Amino acid sequence: MNEQKEWQFYKALVETTKAIPWKIDWETKEFSYIGPQIEGILGWSPNTWKTVQDWIDRMHPEDRESTLNMCITLCNEGTDHEADYRVLNQKGGYVWIRDVVHVLRENNKTTALIGFMFDISERKRLELELEQLNKRNQELLLQDPLTQVSNRQALKERLEQEFKRAQCNQSPLSILFIDIDHFKKYNDEHGHLQGDYCLVAVAQLLKQMFSRPCDFVARFGGEEFVVLLPETSQEEAIQLAEHFRKAVSRIEMPLITAPQKPKITVSIGVNTHGKTQQYLTVESFIRSADELLYLAKDQGRNQVRYYSL
Repeated sequence: MNEQKEWQFYKALVETTKAIPWKIDWETKEFSYIGPQIEGILGWSPNTWKTVQDWIDRMHPEDRESTLNMCITLCNEGTDHEADYRVLNQKGGYVWIRDVVHVLRENNKTTALIGFMFDISERKRLELELEQLNKRNQELLLQDPLTQVSNRQALKERLEQEFKRAQCNQSPLSILFIDIDHFKKYNDEHGHLQGDYCLVAVAQLLKQMFSRPCDFVARFGGEEFVVLLPETSQEEAIQLAEHFRKAVSRIEMPLITAPQKPKITVSIGVNTHGKTQQYLTVESFIRSADELLYLAKDQGRNQVRYYSL
């Protein structure tokens, strides 16, 4: 095979691939070759890609700096590499590209780059869908399936974060331990479905009343709930707890045919980590709140208990 036929063979081979072949002169930063596939994949004609600047200008702004920094460093070092980034197509949208780059060197100096641009848009779409699915699955692992508030594991993680932040910033952190009064009796008399409705109703009321971005509501287990209130003093927490306790008594329970519908009440223990009362550990902080809750239950229920200042 003579040189001309060999060139035509390799040219035909390269230009029938589903990727965009290209070559750049490293000294002039000009494309010495760009395959005709660019028109089918990106909509641009080959003659519109003359210099590296044409490539840079059409790269997504969010990908530009990191991609350029990586490519320039590795090209100067003479290291072959791959880069994933988005490129503007002729219609104004963006296409995900994987650029596979081979660095040509002479006398320990980079002279040219050759490579292929592959359209990986479909792969990226699937990756992003999988990422969202994994994120959603992780959220579900930290969510109570019945009440749709956070679960005990999520509470543990959040409490540790907020406790450290409160210690670092020397700011108050309050916690409400809440128990639905006589819930077992309610379940026995009205059935588990009605009991589930009661739990959901209390959880929804908690989400409505503790709706600041920093507030955190979780189901601790059974008929117990916990509310974390960062940047909240004991006085404020007590007022909020009393407000919630009174609001619970106004919850109406449907589907009950008894002449006198049962009244839902809650017992609440309020504890605050702050200047007046400081705790060395998360465990001691939450244990004290739990003790206050049981004090409220032991002294007649339907009340809020806290340490006197």
